[in-house]
Amino acid sequence: MKADGVTEPRNLEEQAQLLIGKDIYEILIKGYTEKQWGRKCSELPAFIIKRLPVRFVHDNNYFNDRFQGIPIGGFNKLIDGLLEGVNVKLNTDFFDDRQHWEQIAEKVLYTGKLDEYYDYRFGKLEYRTVRFEEEIFDMPNYQGNAVMNFTDAEVPYTRIIEHKHFEMFGDDVYKCPKTVISKEYSAEWKDGMEPFYSVNNDKNMSLYQQYKVLADQEPNLIIGGHLAEYKYYDIAPIIEKVMSLPI
Repeated sequence: MKADGVTEPRNLEEQAQLLIGKDIYEILIKGYTEKQWGRKCSELPAFIIKRLPVRFVHDNNYFNDRFQGIPIGGFNKLIDGLLEGVNVKLNTDFFDDRQHWEQIAEKVLYTGKLDEYYDYRFGKLEYRTVRFEEEIFDMPNYQGNAVMNFTDAEVPYTRIIEHKHFEMFGDDVYKCPKTVISKEYSAEWKDGMEPFYSVNNDKNMSLYQQYKVLADQEPNLIIGGHLAEYKYYDIAPIIEKVMSLPI
């Protein structure tokens, strides 16, 4: 399949047009992607769009996995169960007393920003962040499903999440007379903000590899997660990776 003579996509724009054609790309992908990443699709790597399945059947599942779902009670309840009996310190910054934590641990499993771990000695990696704007409505059902994406560039937010639909189905939705929604606004990360997504272009990947070389030289350091590895992870692959860690 070709799009404008392109057989080996060099960027997200070319990859998307190979997968779904120019018309669907411009209607559903271009505007959403460029406001999500703050960059033109022609400046983003092709692999980003490969995560999304393309189907020609009436299957609206996001993934191809046989089993899909959210833990009953949410992920907080799941994490609480996994950490039961484990000594956990909250609201504690590793870098405020780094020497102490490194001295008491045989190994450090680090999931934060790798450039911060090395005090940004080669420079700062780029990230995207997300701002949430919550609203409460006096209605039982705002949009009919959990997530609605807004693909046109004119709408400032990328999607609206209506939280009750994650755990309430069918007529149960109407048992609660109110509903809460969150609008998501994508923005460039700056110091003091929470980093959400790595910007995996050539410049950043080259910079990340410099930090990765340093991490590979530390036998007691294990790095993992989307910040430390500077890559996007879906939940199932990262859980699989964690289960196979040599610790």
